[in-house]
Amino acid sequence: MKRSCLLSLSLIFTLLAGKAEHPQRFFDRKDLILSGTYYYPEQWPSDQWERDIKKIAALGFEFIHFGEFAWAFMEPREGMYDFVWLDEAIRLSQKYGLKIILCTPSAIPPVWLSEKHPDIMCVTDGGQSLQHGARQPASWASDTYRSYVEKIVAVLAKRYGNNPAVIGWQIDNEPSHYKYSYEYSENNRRKFIGWLRDKYGGIEVLNEAWGTAFWSETYGSFDQIVIPNPERLAGKANPHAMLDFKRYTADMAASFINFQADILRRHISEGQWITSNTMPAHAQVDPARMDHLDFPTYTRYLVHGLNIGHGGQGFRISKPEMIGWNNDLYRNFKGVTGVMEIQPGQVNWGVYNPQTYPGAVRLWYYHILAGGNKLVCHYRFRQPLKGSEQYHYGTMQTDGISVSRTGEEIVRFNRELSILRRNYNPEARMPPKLEKIRTAILVNPDNRWEMDFQPQTEQWNTVVHYDKYYNIVKSFAAPVDIIGENADFSKWPVLVVPAFQLLDKTLIDRWRKYVEEGGHLVLTCRTGQKNRNAHLWEAKLSEPIYKLIGARELFFDHLPPDIWASVKMDSDIFTWNNWADVLQPDRTSETWAVHNDQFYAGSAAVLHKKTGKGSVTYIGVDSDDSRLEKEVLRRIYKNRGEIYDLPEGIILEWRDGFWFGLNYTSEPYRFPIPANAQILIGIPETPAAGVIVWKESK
Repeated sequence: MKRSCLLSLSLIFTLLAGKAEHPQRFFDRKDLILSGTYYYPEQWPSDQWERDIKKIAALGFEFIHFGEFAWAFMEPREGMYDFVWLDEAIRLSQKYGLKIILCTPSAIPPVWLSEKHPDIMCVTDGGQSLQHGARQPASWASDTYRSYVEKIVAVLAKRYGNNPAVIGWQIDNEPSHYKYSYEYSENNRRKFIGWLRDKYGGIEVLNEAWGTAFWSETYGSFDQIVIPNPERLAGKANPHAMLDFKRYTADMAASFINFQADILRRHISEGQWITSNTMPAHAQVDPARMDHLDFPTYTRYLVHGLNIGHGGQGFRISKPEMIGWNNDLYRNFKGVTGVMEIQPGQVNWGVYNPQTYPGAVRLWYYHILAGGNKLVCHYRFRQPLKGSEQYHYGTMQTDGISVSRTGEEIVRFNRELSILRRNYNPEARMPPKLEKIRTAILVNPDNRWEMDFQPQTEQWNTVVHYDKYYNIVKSFAAPVDIIGENADFSKWPVLVVPAFQLLDKTLIDRWRKYVEEGGHLVLTCRTGQKNRNAHLWEAKLSEPIYKLIGARELFFDHLPPDIWASVKMDSDIFTWNNWADVLQPDRTSETWAVHNDQFYAGSAAVLHKKTGKGSVTYIGVDSDDSRLEKEVLRRIYKNRGEIYDLPEGIILEWRDGFWFGLNYTSEPYRFPIPANAQILIGIPETPAAGVIVWKESK
């Protein structure tokens, strides 16, 4: 009877969750996007607060962000709370008409807590416990830490959960462990063992899944298991254990965020939303698992010496996929997203820290807007004079009263936003020519975790492979959504699936159904090599996808970095040396490209198969210059209708009736403005790091 009641309650909660209101309810569509900034009253003299907050409002910001690093000020001693300072900052924000985002301070425990309970701290792969003094030092797996987090979050929620000026809550800050992405504390080992018990049930099942018969790794009990640590192993770590540890870590991070969301939900009003800002670069965190949030948000830094971009000044502007991919990924978790932290200009922590190109910060803001985000928060209002981020730009210069060079770009965006709001048309619909080429890119973090650990060649880079296909699709100006396996594929005319190494029969059957009903499926190299446990099939390599793609057999090849091979498609020759699948077609597929040399010259490199109303295309080559991959995709898109042909670094987006032209190159670019266009912002001959926005009249 008890089990029956629990199942009934579970069903009720599932149904209620399915009927939950869409998070769009928190935002007025005609606002397009809300613009805000971080401010740290605890870091500045109290007699400057009103001056600063008044200035924030005067510069056109609409909300202010408080508290993610302020636990030591909220609870200076255990159980003794001080919110006088925060009450005053909130009062001043209300006085000047600013809305407020409050944060849970779990990113940094106060020193009294880490002194009293040193076991809450993360342990590195070298066995050292982290010290107090930097952010994200505490283990998500520590029950002791969670008990203290629960107390401070509940106190905050009760105090401000019904304040009408508070529009939302951010949980933690960029949950990750930064350079210690994976942690090895005893807290974490015990939780990992519990996770494995729940997943496998018996140790014999785990031994089979992990293949522990190899190298005599067999376990007699779960308690013998330690976290796989590549730094402390004489050889290659067990790849199945590593994959499970990465899955577990993502689950543990999500659990830490979800449990805080549940605390907040018990105390805050229905009009306040809950989010957390994750960083796409930290692959150990999976926002899809943080499903108790109203919506996820992301943090993005673009210019820090690693993202070279396009042309001689590209290192000051970055690459468009750094924002574009994340817009199109995060938007699809809950249907709403935002950028909770965007680079303000020069920073302090890069491999080198150049000045951003004039206009680059404004360009990023427009890309965020064009990508459908509902909010953007500038980090930070004042450049700090002390501490670890002294050289990190803000809206203001170090004197606290002069707007910085990049701050002026954000202020300009805030002003221009009013132009777009006046021209907003709630009846605007995506043009049919774009609808015909709408594209989904299917990803699953398991694939990245598995391939990053077993790349097979030093030239393989999973993220670069993903970005390549994203950039090709965007060069045709196709609207893109980055989706997971729970999505209904039929919504998109084209479905691109890059390097989907781990799969099962169910997914293959869904792909086949999608194609039969008229979808155009694009698969790339490495797809289907293993099952969900990362085992090679007891069959030919990738055999489960043969019938789908029209193949009899395949193998793959790699070349040294200084040796190149070629592929022929029609009369064109393309080169590669990263990865190439060598395919033997069956009688149901067409060969679109063949290997032009090596001992397998004449074998297929690209296959195309028509099935039902749609088609499957398999691209077996991963090249450096993307030329082959682009020509294959061009052929697919041309069969769908009109496409653009944009050069690298040029982005064309459509949102809410507005066309956005974004120039990430180092040279001016003339956008193809139609005759019926009304230009609202910018000029057709758009300068480097420039923006143009127009709408088309009927």
